[in-house]
Amino acid sequence: MTSTRPLSSIEMRVQRAVKRLLDVVIASILLVLLAPLLVLVAAAVRLTSPGPAVFRQERLGLHQQPFMVYKFRSMRGDADPDVHRRFLYEQAGGTCEVDHFKVVEDRRVTAVGKVIRKLSIDELPQLVNVLKGQMSLVGPRPDLAYSLNIYAAHHFRRFDVPPGMTGLWQVSGRSELSYLQMLDLDVQYADTWNLALDLTILARTVPVVLDVDRAG
Repeated sequence: MTSTRPLSSIEMRVQRAVKRLLDVVIASILLVLLAPLLVLVAAAVRLTSPGPAVFRQERLGLHQQPFMVYKFRSMRGDADPDVHRRFLYEQAGGTCEVDHFKVVEDRRVTAVGKVIRKLSIDELPQLVNVLKGQMSLVGPRPDLAYSLNIYAAHHFRRFDVPPGMTGLWQVSGRSELSYLQMLDLDVQYADTWNLALDLTILARTVPVVLDVDRAG
């Protein structure tokens, strides 16, 4: 995809600074341009199911530092949070009936939630996380603390870089991949990161998001 030549310490610092600058500029522009859409989605979520429009959940970021991630709420307010935990553990143990990442026919998801998930609109509030420096536009998916129980030793290298709104997982099969495949892609990203890789992933994200039939 891109060159894997190791970056020197100076190159690394410069590219990280440019990455952060791009994060702030692009996230700011998107928040302004998408403000009307964000208001409409928030209203749709609130009007169609009880509960807040924005869902907050603790995730792990750079060096496993916890932070609150923001998403438009796509599930019922009384949704059982342990469904996802059991699903991941079954996948890791080889007892799950499916081998891809997300719960199939998840009855916790609302009608509006299905639409905003399909279009990846539920992730847009994470632009605020990007501005706060908790996330980047590109990086591994911010993970939940209980997921660490099924990590292999090498999977922890994914925490060497900031989590992102999009990444190798999203442009390499997304929900068609298993959770462990996602972790392996995150490690690959962390081990080979450079600015050119970020730009390539950003460019590939646009057609993936617009491909509604593949999205999920």
